[in-house]
Amino acid sequence: MLDAATALLAKGGAEAVTIDAVTGLARVARATLYRHFAGGEELVAAAFARMLPPIPPVPDGDLRDQLVALVVAQARVLDEIPIPLTAMCWMGLGPGLGDYSSAEALSNDRPELLSLRERLVERYREAFDRVFDTATARELLGDLDYDLALAQLLGPVVFTKLATLPSLDRAACARVVDDFLAARGYRPVTDGPRAVPTAATDESP
Repeated sequence: MLDAATALLAKGGAEAVTIDAVTGLARVARATLYRHFAGGEELVAAAFARMLPPIPPVPDGDLRDQLVALVVAQARVLDEIPIPLTAMCWMGLGPGLGDYSSAEALSNDRPELLSLRERLVERYREAFDRVFDTATARELLGDLDYDLALAQLLGPVVFTKLATLPSLDRAACARVVDDFLAARGYRPVTDGPRAVPTAATDESP
């Protein structure tokens, strides 16, 4: 059934994943499907979760190099495999999700929706968390709001896709990272192999 739902999702989008279409393609009875899924929404969520690309590895290099590589990787994923973006839109705008905004409600009544939401969160923040949760990052950046940091780093990447603007290339991704780091007093050393933090002062522009 999941194979059928995934094939339908890849070919026709979320609207193509209906109970009749899945049972017909999988050659199972509706009663069999309902023993595993409460309805079409859970089928779509399970299919999305199966199609999400793997979490990217943390690259080598200093803090800036790692962040640039991760932002570039996310931009390429959205270009080549737009399923994560589609899943986010479906989770945010899909039918019947308005009453299930809390994790507790999702876990009690919609386990497949919770699983998809968890997979999306992992896909977009786990690699960044591994970079930020290091002694070097804590020393250079100080106290960091992870959610805000992710919004600042990934927001431009996602926005360009939602707005159908040209995708960000590596230079643009590097600028996003440099602006993020500069706001936190992190300045690259152009004549040396690594970057060092520069404390911001009241006189800083």
